[in-house]
Amino acid sequence: MSTKPSLAVVERLYLADAMGAPLQARLRLSLCAGQGIVGDRHAGRRDWPGQNLTLVEAEEIENYCLSRSRPIDLALTRRNIVTRGVRLNSLVGRRFRIGDCLLYGIERCEPCRNLGQRLADETFDVPAVIHYWTGRGGLRADVLSDGAIRAGDKLEIVDTSGGLA
Repeated sequence: MSTKPSLAVVERLYLADAMGAPLQARLRLSLCAGQGIVGDRHAGRRDWPGQNLTLVEAEEIENYCLSRSRPIDLALTRRNIVTRGVRLNSLVGRRFRIGDCLLYGIERCEPCRNLGQRLADETFDVPAVIHYWTGRGGLRADVLSDGAIRAGDKLEIVDTSGGLA
């Protein structure tokens, strides 16, 4: 009896057109090589590696929300792409494809003080939030080719070398 490998897919897509602006859920994002998401607040910026695009696992958001007795909100971390069925930490140093786009995993997207402040409450302070999300915050990626990503697209690893566990 064989088991089917789990399918890695895009669950949700988001962008924000300005710093601090509300996230906009999208069914499709247009990406430009070396620039990021067309219309996103980080498009064309190079303040840090992997600024083009951020990804996070739906499972991590769901686990957090359940552990804190919060309603599940896949926009919670303000990442651009919410995936299901893939350990994003394993994509650091690897090329992968979503939709028409070739991407490269730059580094883990570790939590920042902004995330800590957004999620903190009277029983879970900023340092506790940051500690919880360390190693679970997702992935920063560079966009290597122009194209589009749609909700429901598969995530396929192109480069099987490298990566972090």
